[in-house]
Amino acid sequence: MREVDKTVKEWIDKADHDLGAAKLIYLHIPEYFDTIAFHCQQATEKYLKAILAYYQIEFQRTHNLVYLLDLISQKLIVSEETYNKAIILNGFSVQIRYPDTTIYLSKDELQNCILISQEFREYAIITIGIKE
Repeated sequence: MREVDKTVKEWIDKADHDLGAAKLIYLHIPEYFDTIAFHCQQATEKYLKAILAYYQIEFQRTHNLVYLLDLISQKLIVSEETYNKAIILNGFSVQIRYPDTTIYLSKDELQNCILISQEFREYAIITIGIKE
């Protein structure tokens, strides 16, 4: 296995852990809005970084999903809809992990966060060509 392939798989695995955590927390403690949203953002970030690793595009350490999509757009066409979905999750990165930032999301909003993250997973898997 090439080093790039190994790195891509590691990014996907880490992202799957975040998405899995978001789903479990949603099922068992849905009132943990910030934690669920954070893990959806983190999963999406890692799926995008997997794509960047696959294309061997260097990126800065960041949680900014729009920046990551801008880099991906150097190799792929990224739709406005994809950007809009990333923007929804972009606000849920590390800033919401601090006590001075409180968010409240409805059940529908949380489900949407999980759905968006799942869509980014599919986007990454299809882009990279991973067979499941």
